[in-house]
Amino acid sequence: MIWLGGKKSHSLLILDGVLEGLKLICTHSHPRALSKRLEVSSRCSCLLSQSGCSFGGRFYSLEDTWHPDLGEPFGVMHCVMCHCEPQRSRRGKMFGKVSCRNMKQDCPDPSCDDPVLLPGHCCKTCPKGNTHEVCFYDDLHKSYNDRSYISSEENSNRDSAADFVAVLTGVMDSSGVARARFTLTRTSLTFSITFQRMNRPSLLTFLDSDGNTAFEFRVPQADTDMICGVWKNLPKSHLWQLEAEQLRVSMTTTDNKKEEIQGKVIKHRALFAETFSAILTSDGVHSGMGGIAMLTLSDTENNLHFILILQGLVPHGISAKVPVRVKLLYRQHLLREIQANISADDSDFAEVLADLNSRELFWLSRGQLQISVETEGQNPRQISGYISGKRSCDILQSVMSSGSALTPGKTGGVGSAVFTLHHNGSLDYQVLVAGLSSAVVGVTIEMKPRRRSKRSVLYDITADFAAAQEERGGGRALGSCGRVEARHIHMLLQNELFINIATAEQQESELRGQIQMLPYNGLDARRNELPVPLAGQFVSPPVRTAAAGHAWVSVDEQCHLHYEIVVNGLCKSEDTSVSAHLHGLAKIGEMDDSSTSHKRLLTGFYGQQAQGVLKDISVGLLRHLDEGTAYIQVSTKMNPRGEIRGRIHVPNSCELGSRGEVVEEAEFDDLVFVRDPAELRKDPHTCFFEGEHHAHGSQWTPQYNTCFTCICQKKTVICDPVICPALSCPHTIQPEDQCCPICDDKDQDLICSCYFEGDQKMHAPGTTWHPFVPPFGYIKCAVCTCKGSTGEVHCEKVTCPPLTCSQPIRRNPSDCCKECPAEDTPPLEDDEMMQADGTRHCKFGKNYYQNSEHWHPRVPLVGEMKCITCWCDHGFTKCQKKQCPLLSCSNPIRREGKCCPECMGKFWC
Repeated sequence: MIWLGGKKSHSLLILDGVLEGLKLICTHSHPRALSKRLEVSSRCSCLLSQSGCSFGGRFYSLEDTWHPDLGEPFGVMHCVMCHCEPQRSRRGKMFGKVSCRNMKQDCPDPSCDDPVLLPGHCCKTCPKGNTHEVCFYDDLHKSYNDRSYISSEENSNRDSAADFVAVLTGVMDSSGVARARFTLTRTSLTFSITFQRMNRPSLLTFLDSDGNTAFEFRVPQADTDMICGVWKNLPKSHLWQLEAEQLRVSMTTTDNKKEEIQGKVIKHRALFAETFSAILTSDGVHSGMGGIAMLTLSDTENNLHFILILQGLVPHGISAKVPVRVKLLYRQHLLREIQANISADDSDFAEVLADLNSRELFWLSRGQLQISVETEGQNPRQISGYISGKRSCDILQSVMSSGSALTPGKTGGVGSAVFTLHHNGSLDYQVLVAGLSSAVVGVTIEMKPRRRSKRSVLYDITADFAAAQEERGGGRALGSCGRVEARHIHMLLQNELFINIATAEQQESELRGQIQMLPYNGLDARRNELPVPLAGQFVSPPVRTAAAGHAWVSVDEQCHLHYEIVVNGLCKSEDTSVSAHLHGLAKIGEMDDSSTSHKRLLTGFYGQQAQGVLKDISVGLLRHLDEGTAYIQVSTKMNPRGEIRGRIHVPNSCELGSRGEVVEEAEFDDLVFVRDPAELRKDPHTCFFEGEHHAHGSQWTPQYNTCFTCICQKKTVICDPVICPALSCPHTIQPEDQCCPICDDKDQDLICSCYFEGDQKMHAPGTTWHPFVPPFGYIKCAVCTCKGSTGEVHCEKVTCPPLTCSQPIRRNPSDCCKECPAEDTPPLEDDEMMQADGTRHCKFGKNYYQNSEHWHPRVPLVGEMKCITCWCDHGFTKCQKKQCPLLSCSNPIRREGKCCPECMGKFWC
């Protein structure tokens, strides 16, 4: 038996993690919830100094598989298999991500009526006497195919992305072929689709496992072969089917041909490393054949790795292997040839073309290499396509800041760049700089310097730069690099290149930024417009900061404002060049700082991006957007009145304001929407306070005292003073812009602050506060802390001290803990020493149990563990596994519903 009072044992600590969603303790990652059907691990992408995964206090190398051990009394979960899945970050670094799945669903059905479960096994087998039964032993070290397990990401709340691919071929009078790439982020599935040998489709349809329509997307008319879109708010059932590769996608045309192509959505390991691609089509009419090639260059050698996914090349019904020839061609001249065997059920093929010479690399960069697959025999079939740089709806962009310069500084300047890579290898660029200290003398595209004093310049585009006539320290560079090498295309699409701005005063580097691929999110503005630069020099008064940013802003037909902000250099320590996570507030308002009537909080954000939509903005703010008198501003603890800012001009015809009633769902639940004043007056639940109308449920800081927080509850205004928690530090200070004192820590200014959604405020690192929860106000039974090292907010319930009186009292209604009255202090007996204000129930996993209540614990993916009994003993959980007698036989078996094994004589297979 395990005593669970006081400090918990190691095994119970592990069990707590399982029951809370099997949270992993990983460096630079966040615990996440567990998918009840698919996973046993948390969504934890651990960025470790050594590539691998950390699980349950143990380290596993990439590609390792194991059964999780929950410790006594639970033991090893033999029906759960975990896998350390290799992943590549945006900077090309390898790391591990834990994925686990329940193997029980793969067990074969025993042919006997009374199967038994052998100890240490997951699947039941037939005992002696069933000679026709073949034993199934668990392969504990199976190296799973990249599509045989599910990625460890919670379906309902994704912080990281998962990529999928589909090959679409003709099913009805079509020779068309399409390659579709999908990215799942939280519950939104974005897609980039390119197609050949068919007219532009008009309808894209997702089909579920039963063949029913799950989602339809009307394809907008355009003159390109690229389709970009997003499926928002996927239901859980469709998320599960997506992860289980049970969804299909179909595209149809509505012209005279009425073509249709269709394919299965699958997950493939090669997607994260792909930098070149090709669509393989046939010259035949209505062939139904097609395929795609995913290619990448080796990091150090000129080896071209590729994977082919083929459809229809081998007719269905042919089970035997079919020999094929894979050819690399240039203008129909054979360069390389590889022979392989494929079948209708296993048509994927992977190979490496070693040591490409300079001519082959040149033709690769120009999109002039052709890859062909041809079957051998009497009736050969052939598909082929040209290789080019990977195409998608994502955008190549860079934010340049002085904090990222080779010698970091604080100038308040900004650089913004957008790039377009064409199929022929040319690279278009649009670069804008502003707020620089002196004239620009160099604009270069570079690699990461091998040494601080030795830069690796690839392309010098200074000749295309033109200084701005009306603005000092600004200018633009528009042009194209027509001879980008294949190696540099590979590095560009792996986020390994940088853009550098040198000035007369900073000859090496005043601004610098990494060129990164920004995933498509459904916002079309960034494909058609340049982003708005955000700089400290644009703040009033100007701020000399190391940070910079840019933003895309658009107003749609419903007068909803869409925004996306990317920043670089915010919250960076002065003594290091490594950027920390961003913690800041973004808001939108009019340029006249004296006005407060047209300002909106966009969102608090974590990372280097913030995006969302405002669906209920005021007429006044829309007018300022139309006139170009509005701004976007990002504020931090160091500069609460604005660290970077940019003027935005979004022409619109929204004289009547946003038409929010036609919107199905809000994209962000945590945004505070501001309605038009005329509409607020008509709302019977509106509150009128200090000359302004406030919507029901809204909260704000009153003008009469900024150390209060007010909320509107059905015409009633409730204002609560900010409650300052007690501090344990010896020295405190009272900042002018804060209501509560904080610990005097000189190093805190170098650490990131925290944004808390409850009160929508920034909190200094190390500070503690009681959370504000509308409509209840400040909750004194909980304390939140800003973790300065990570910028995370950690909230926990206040633990009330044990009391020695028989009748404790609560002195104030808002107090969390009871106290003993001064006149009532008789001691209690030892066996009655309990927490007077604390509950006597037990919390186990996510459930609460009353004192003396017994239960069988439930473990995700495993279910109820009937052989283990837990009970609540005055607030402490105790668990005990059923004690089994020792057996003298060598082959014990366990029957259905039995906790202990039994002897059945000799057992054989």
